[in-house]
Amino acid sequence: MDHSQGHPHPRAPGAPVRAGVPEHGRVPKYYMVKTRIAALVEELGEGRALPTERDLATRYEVARETVRQALRELILEGRLRRQGRGTVVAGPKLEQPLSLASYTEGVRLSGHTPGRRLVSLERFPCTAALAAATGAAEGEPVWHMERVLLADDERVGLESTYVSVARAPALDGDFDPDSSFYAYLRERLGVSFGEADERIETVLATPREALLIGTPPALPMLLLHRASNDTDGRPLERVRTLFRGDRFSFTARLGGGEH
Repeated sequence: MDHSQGHPHPRAPGAPVRAGVPEHGRVPKYYMVKTRIAALVEELGEGRALPTERDLATRYEVARETVRQALRELILEGRLRRQGRGTVVAGPKLEQPLSLASYTEGVRLSGHTPGRRLVSLERFPCTAALAAATGAAEGEPVWHMERVLLADDERVGLESTYVSVARAPALDGDFDPDSSFYAYLRERLGVSFGEADERIETVLATPREALLIGTPPALPMLLLHRASNDTDGRPLERVRTLFRGDRFSFTARLGGGEH
């Protein structure tokens, strides 16, 4: 093969080789429709309404169920979103840095307005499973704060924070649930974050979580687990955060090293 003529299958950077077409060239009908709708999405631009399923089925001469399957995948990928009874072109995904920056800082860096809506704030005796992450002894009181994450008033995630009451004794009185918890710890309590362990996995939301976030239960979610320490190495908090898979991507800057 003569590589001097360029790549044998021209494509946009980051796109699948040959747009995902297998070597034998046979692809499902819905996938062919999906690629044509994706091209239409590029032409329309963010916020523009897509033609109805009936119109798309007529345009591409396929059954409405074929169109529906193509739209489902484009919605799951974050290319489209439901709005009322129709479908519109979605904007780019929000980029959340994998760092000790708070959700608030990450969303602002993406050029959007962050927000949170309090679901519940309660205290309960620390369990054995939470003791190591919060620094509280088993049976001592810990806070559980659950908040819906917002970006430009759109619900995009659900966050559960666990912290010992000894660390933040007045959390239920002098903390604004719509603000950054990290900023509150730093500015009001003089507590700074040192290190954190994070783990990310793909899950489906429970029916309750999907209802709070406002998504179908079948929508894939990115689940982030974080256990943080302060600058003295003492356990500080444990956080469980669900991010909508169609609205978020995570970024990280990696340093050099041996391979």
